Amino acid sequence: MSGTTTVAAVADQGPDTPGASGSSGAKGALDVPSRASRLARASGRQLLCFVIAAFVFAAPLVYLFLQSFKTFTGFLQDPTGSPHPWTKQNFGDAWSAGDFGREMINSLIYAVIPVTITLTLGVFLAFPISRGWFRHSNVLYSFFIFSGFLPGGLIPLFIEARALHLYNSMPGYLLMVSLSGAGFFFFVGYIKGIPREIDEAAALDGCGYIRFIFRIIIPQMKPALATFAIFGFVGAWNNLILPLVMLSDKTLWPVTRGLYSFFGENTQNWPLIAAGTFIVAAPILLLFILLQRFLVEGVAGGAAFGTQGVAKAAAEQGDE
Repeated sequence: MSGTTTVAAVADQGPDTPGASGSSGAKGALDVPSRASRLARASGRQLLCFVIAAFVFAAPLVYLFLQSFKTFTGFLQDPTGSPHPWTKQNFGDAWSAGDFGREMINSLIYAVIPVTITLTLGVFLAFPISRGWFRHSNVLYSFFIFSGFLPGGLIPLFIEARALHLYNSMPGYLLMVSLSGAGFFFFVGYIKGIPREIDEAAALDGCGYIRFIFRIIIPQMKPALATFAIFGFVGAWNNLILPLVMLSDKTLWPVTRGLYSFFGENTQNWPLIAAGTFIVAAPILLLFILLQRFLVEGVAGGAAFGTQGVAKAAAEQGDE
């Protein structure tokens, strides 16, 4: 009787138990190298994917970066090799020849002001929609989402800008790019995750609506605001088509429009063009380094509730 009990107990311990004997122990010993081999194959596939992705995305940037340190003669002698000798003269020449200092100031104005206005208006618009304060909040929510997928008509916009005297004007250009409302969907999803008890506590303390948004809601949305600020800044900084159409005065050009003209003037001098390209891209890289820790958190927070309807999310929070 005791022997039967011992066998049953050993069988219950499973094949991975060190005390198991016979065929179970042998099977467990075989499973260990099997799992190790599967992990090794998975690591090998991940390494292969990483190498392919790094080659596709990073190799052109590395090549361009190396060319920016070559002399023009060195580039003609060896277009694909490493710089010999290394020189930083291309960056100084590109900075002065391209007039990138003034154009960077214009680009900062065209990027910072529209992003700030869009963020502020987006929060004020998204908060009452996400709380379901309006009778048909879901309809309004769907309307704004649908309007975001409509393409912007460049020719009608150009005609309107000429008629309203917004063409070739910095205030006019800022007005055209500031009222996009692109962060609305993102903010509605993120605000759904903020507990409604905070609203009630603020109301009991006599906090006004404007103060409530700026002092309580906006600090809660730092990851989402930082994420959209990165996307908005990068989009505004890299915008070329709209400045190409709307700004004919050279003193109003952003840095992308200036780089386009700089490329046409120095088509043969690739080291100079590579240096100018990295000068234009430097603020984007710096912004991403400073705000990257907010990026993943903000996208995850907006995605957690962004696919739910407004009324459904409000009901779930009310039940809690």
